[in-house]
Amino acid sequence: MDTVRYLQLDVFAEKAGGGNPLGVVIGADAWSDSAMQRFATWTGLVETTFLLPPSNPDASYRVRIFTPQREIAFAGHPTIGCAIHLACARHTGDFETLITLEEEAGLVPVTVTRQGIHIEAEFTAPVLPFPVKTGLPLDLIAASLGLTPAQIGFANHRPATHQGGPRFLYVPVDSLGTLDQAEPHEPHWSALMALAEVDSAYLYTPGQHSDFQARMFAPTAGTYEDPATGSASAILAAQLWASGALAPGTTKLALRQGIEMGRPSSIGLTIDATAQGIVAVRIKGSAMPISSGHIRRP
Repeated sequence: MDTVRYLQLDVFAEKAGGGNPLGVVIGADAWSDSAMQRFATWTGLVETTFLLPPSNPDASYRVRIFTPQREIAFAGHPTIGCAIHLACARHTGDFETLITLEEEAGLVPVTVTRQGIHIEAEFTAPVLPFPVKTGLPLDLIAASLGLTPAQIGFANHRPATHQGGPRFLYVPVDSLGTLDQAEPHEPHWSALMALAEVDSAYLYTPGQHSDFQARMFAPTAGTYEDPATGSASAILAAQLWASGALAPGTTKLALRQGIEMGRPSSIGLTIDATAQGIVAVRIKGSAMPISSGHIRRP
């Protein structure tokens, strides 16, 4: 019987049922690209990964990442989840180890640490984020989210698109109440996505139990709302730099996402910067196994 191992983990989760679910397929070396895509579509998860032998001798494993619609070059929660699974398969007890993942975007080194029952992984973003577009119309942004223009922005934070591999629209909002109120509204949403040249928007505001609390809407990409978005959290560094919220040196921030959808997620963001700009971005989070079994090739 042509079966392979399949795992599901909750990533960026503090307990089961939180964070962002991730599918991990092990042993699908002979699967075609179309078979991987069919399976990722079947799972319905934001991302499903396939662990394969590396083609680069400096990598521990090759990781291919699929959404229900397409393969993508890099994503944060698959990187964290796969690295934690691989590290736990290699080590018992307390440990600190380096797992290098070969993703389509390039080699991604991930440091995984376990002390007692606490385990976390931290990776350095493979691409430094940079600004793409500013000056988007506030009335369209507000209408696309069911808000008023007065609810968009706080302090020196204004909407803009930034890229670091993926590209996202960043929309600061004035309060946690506004963040809770927001949701995509058509036809304004599709008009905004076309104008901003993105397929998703990351809303954020100062948090009550974190530095920032966020929501990620991506119905255009097939996911109405994402409970934890590692890549967008990394690229947030460029938005914060542009807003004057960062100073040269190292800044460590706690991010919360998924609260409003009942899947609370905790993401650590560390940014190294000089007077000239950002020089490194790191994302940290945990993951826990939820289920495992075997599946047939679709």
